[in-house]
Amino acid sequence: MKTNEPLQSVPLQSVPLQYTETEIRSFLPTGWGLLAGRKGSGWDPKKKVWRATVIDNVDFDYPLEVKAEEVGKLDRLEALRQAMDRLYRERLG
Repeated sequence: MKTNEPLQSVPLQSVPLQYTETEIRSFLPTGWGLLAGRKGSGWDPKKKVWRATVIDNVDFDYPLEVKAEEVGKLDRLEALRQAMDRLYRERLG
């Protein structure tokens, strides 16, 4: 591909939503961690949602979900940030 050629747009439905461990950890509050390799984590093509499990500093685990429709409205990292913010607010009650 030459530098002056436009990038081809790929529909969101055909590409699974993915995040790196570093991207996820960058939005976690201090003391929280990521339970990597947990069953059910990753992209669910039927429900069009990406899932992971995070653990707080008291060892309670919480499901983190990012919906494909949110990524369509926002940037992919902004959708992750908002999902983490919602989870954190729910945790605080």
